[in-house]
Amino acid sequence: MFLADAIDHYHELLLSTDMARESWATLSAEMRARRLFFSERPLSSVLRPRLISAAQYALLQRAVGDVARAARKVADLALTPGSAGAAVREQLMLTPHEHALIDMHPGYADPSAHARMDTFLTLDGSLQFAAYNAENPASVAYEDLLSQAFREMPVMRAFTRRYPLRPLPTRQRMIETLLGAWREADSPGGEPSVAILAWSGLPTTSEFELFRDFLAEHHLPALICTPDDLRFHAGRLFARIDGAETPITIVVKRVLTSEFLVHYGDEALAHPLAHAYAAGACVVVNSFRATLLHKTSIFALLSDEQCQADFSIEERDSIARHIPWTRVLRPGVTTYQGDPIDLLDFTRANRNRLLLKPNDTYDGKDITIGWESSTDEWDAAIKAGMESPCVVQEKVMIAYEPYPALVDGHVVISQRLVGSDPFLFGPEVDGCLCRLSPVTQPTVSAGGGSTVPVFVIDEG
Repeated sequence: MFLADAIDHYHELLLSTDMARESWATLSAEMRARRLFFSERPLSSVLRPRLISAAQYALLQRAVGDVARAARKVADLALTPGSAGAAVREQLMLTPHEHALIDMHPGYADPSAHARMDTFLTLDGSLQFAAYNAENPASVAYEDLLSQAFREMPVMRAFTRRYPLRPLPTRQRMIETLLGAWREADSPGGEPSVAILAWSGLPTTSEFELFRDFLAEHHLPALICTPDDLRFHAGRLFARIDGAETPITIVVKRVLTSEFLVHYGDEALAHPLAHAYAAGACVVVNSFRATLLHKTSIFALLSDEQCQADFSIEERDSIARHIPWTRVLRPGVTTYQGDPIDLLDFTRANRNRLLLKPNDTYDGKDITIGWESSTDEWDAAIKAGMESPCVVQEKVMIAYEPYPALVDGHVVISQRLVGSDPFLFGPEVDGCLCRLSPVTQPTVSAGGGSTVPVFVIDEG
């Protein structure tokens, strides 16, 4: 197998202790120079990037694009007046404040201008989706700079003499997306000025700083601020930092809508961001309408025949092949593999192949994994899921690959769980995040977790 042979060759190059040690020293220095840290931990702890074939990348582009286009049709249906739209919103389990924000027009058409689909892609070509991060996908800045850092390693230089590699940069595409949304909204404010909106003290602060600096290099003034720093007066949005007010026309929203609403409660709709958004004084990327796609129950809706009338054959096929069986957790009868089931009885009896997920989550947060839970823990999670919006989802085929790391001066190759998370710009895939983990949820924050860049090997 071409890809397996390429990976074996990469690992053979690391059999030289000098090559391995020099490569790790180079990568460590490059990560420090580029500020590639999650909190104070270097982003990568391994010596190999993710290598995928051109065919695998084409599969990601095709399948993820199909599902993203179908999801937009569901979002359009949710925005339709009348019973059909109301039925979709009811399945999404939106709060009253979410309804209010979604009903405000963002100024541009796409409900999720920039997203990420979290998937498991195996060496033999199996592709299963785990989550649709449609609101505030992370790591665009990290991935581009990690690619540069990895290419400096001696082992990479030796490897590319036999296997030429193609990186997947995305920062420039992100700039184009921001400016495209701003222009589509008739360029509010006259000149683009960017605020990266995030809570303070996050471990991903370095990524915000890296993207701010990249924007500045491309003549886009940018700053980082919290929602508390925003002001709205005289029809304009401002960020007030250290007593000075800076006008803002583009908001890169790295705050989940659900977190924003919980944080400000009944005052959320009176917040300066909501006022500026409603007045068309700025564009917000992603807009509050991204909530329609970000809810975990979007996977249940995509497989709902009532929502599929406008789906293409290709969209239906990709949904059937790549999206796991998902249902909103509630009493009643549904279907599993075409057969009727009582959903709660089925969920209780099949914990070894099911997960329970909050309807508004990201990076595996607060997921209950049935096959890692006792019967009592599973029953308690079902009870909690009945009281708070939740979905039940079938286990997917997880991807594992061997990755080399330098341990006590020697190369150790061990199996890692591999998450392949392609970036979406609109419904188009461009670039990919890869997260490695020795545990079930492949998140950067997981213990022992690592982020690596993705390179495409063009066979032949």
